[in-house]
Amino acid sequence: MKRIDCPEIGPRPIDEFTYGGEVRRPPQADADTAALADYVFNRAGAPGVLREWWHHDPSGRWFVLERDTRTDTVLRSIPITEVAHAVPTR
Repeated sequence: MKRIDCPEIGPRPIDEFTYGGEVRRPPQADADTAALADYVFNRAGAPGVLREWWHHDPSGRWFVLERDTRTDTVLRSIPITEVAHAVPTR
């Protein structure tokens, strides 16, 4: 079974996690409709190294992993302070 290294409690089975999407900077509060639509509906989707939000369901913690989508390899955990502008709400 695939495992993800939770920064809080260590390696856990992947079925304990929910994928939250790519970390992206949201548009400014005064953004026009086109910018908002682009943020909501468009993703780069190119294979490579991405920063992604993951939620550990049992602990209720969000965290960011840097993952190579070409090989599905987790490279490292990113401090949440580096991406505080995009903290998801649940």
